[in-house]
Amino acid sequence: MTSQQKDTLFILIKSLSKSEKRQFKLYVNRLGVNADAKFLALFNLLDKMNDYKESEILKSGIVKKQQLSNLKAHLYKQILVSLRLNPVNQNIRLQIREQLDFATILYHKGLYKQSLKILDKAKSLAIENQEKVVAYEIVELEKVIETQYITRSISGRADELAIQAKELSMQNVLTSKLSNLSLQLYGIMLKFGYVKSDEEYKWVTEYYKSHLPQFKVSELDFREKLWLYKAQLWYSFLVQDFLSCYKYSLRWVELFYENEQMIYLNPVFFLKGNNYLLESMFYVKNRGGFKEALEKLETVLAGNKFPKNDNLEVLSFLYIYSNKLNLHFLEGTFEDGLYLEKEIVNGIKQYGDKIDEHHIMVLYYKIACLYFGVGDNKKCISYLKKIIDNRNLSMREDLMCFARVLSLVAHYEAGMDYHLEVQLKSTYKFLLKMNDLHAVQKEMIKFLRNLGEIFPHQLKDEFKKLHKTLKQYENHPYEKRAFLYLDIISWLESNIENRPVGDIIKEKAKELVR
Repeated sequence: MTSQQKDTLFILIKSLSKSEKRQFKLYVNRLGVNADAKFLALFNLLDKMNDYKESEILKSGIVKKQQLSNLKAHLYKQILVSLRLNPVNQNIRLQIREQLDFATILYHKGLYKQSLKILDKAKSLAIENQEKVVAYEIVELEKVIETQYITRSISGRADELAIQAKELSMQNVLTSKLSNLSLQLYGIMLKFGYVKSDEEYKWVTEYYKSHLPQFKVSELDFREKLWLYKAQLWYSFLVQDFLSCYKYSLRWVELFYENEQMIYLNPVFFLKGNNYLLESMFYVKNRGGFKEALEKLETVLAGNKFPKNDNLEVLSFLYIYSNKLNLHFLEGTFEDGLYLEKEIVNGIKQYGDKIDEHHIMVLYYKIACLYFGVGDNKKCISYLKKIIDNRNLSMREDLMCFARVLSLVAHYEAGMDYHLEVQLKSTYKFLLKMNDLHAVQKEMIKFLRNLGEIFPHQLKDEFKKLHKTLKQYENHPYEKRAFLYLDIISWLESNIENRPVGDIIKEKAKELVR
């Protein structure tokens, strides 16, 4: 039996809104002969199901088992055609593609002049909206047609098309090289996390420089600049140059605000750019800029002009709530942020089949940090356990690492001594296995391992010793990443001064004038 999670047709139908379902039925019934079509009967049956059950489909008599696969494939295609025709899903990119399709049909009918007229308009629209890949396709079709539609101006026209094709090809090659570099750097980030040594720094830097194509910034259009800033941003993230992250993510976002129409044509890139800008400002503790950028993003998302679809809803949910949590971490207002837990958990339930496990685990980690900040260590541990116990997850190793380190600290704070010993052994084995046992983790484990031998009156002195040891790593090029996941320094200061960790962070936030 195919599961609900694996059956793509069932998931597609369940993702449809009421208006999209109505649109589909109107599309199917535009011809009376489709009223009793088998694929429509299958659609209605699947729409009523809460879980996908192949046995119920076969029992309904709509289709025989050997025909089911073909019928499902046909229904899937018809739904996509209906969605493409839905005005809600129309955008410039689809309109250009549609015009190219119309022109191709006219060309095959031998109506060359009509085809060229449509292509010329579509090409202008594509170039105007930075859709240079499809613009190149259009020029290539124009070249084919011009060889069959002979006019007196063919000589000049041939030169014009040849020059256009060459320019677009060169621009597309540059865009492709920059987008490839950006994607490859992102892949390195997901697989290995931040650089951990001079050797890794040297390797990443050489990789970045050797794959960065030659260009003149003054000659770059919107699309090339966008991919350039993305590549520069990911390199800066990898080498933990967070001021450069801030600089390039700001350029990315400003590029959109300077070309407002691109916000609505490329809303995903706009959202991602804002998320990276907020993340960078969180790392450099730019609290004032963070609040302003988050409010500006929420205003744009609430506007009538911003596109509405499932993908954008999911991304908006992830980025807005992740950064709302980060704002509370910046300000030390942990208790004020507890209301977000319910909204985030509900959002994960609502969008669960559209969010990858990595992003869900990141949200769980942030909620765990929220509870750690208010001193509810058992609730903190329960969220960290979701991450640590996830055996089917291929995610950034650094998140897994610090989930375990934070779990150790939370077990200590909760007075769960037996569990602490088990956690120590498990964490130590895990860190050795992933070859990520760096100075901060080593010092934390050493401290927690020796707690059983320390008398109560010696505890504060041990906290001070650990604080002094870790303080030297706070701005270390490769060790500082530990403090991005858990503000260990503030936690130690809270134990030394017998004050809530939130109060410590609030005071630090007031001292920062950015």
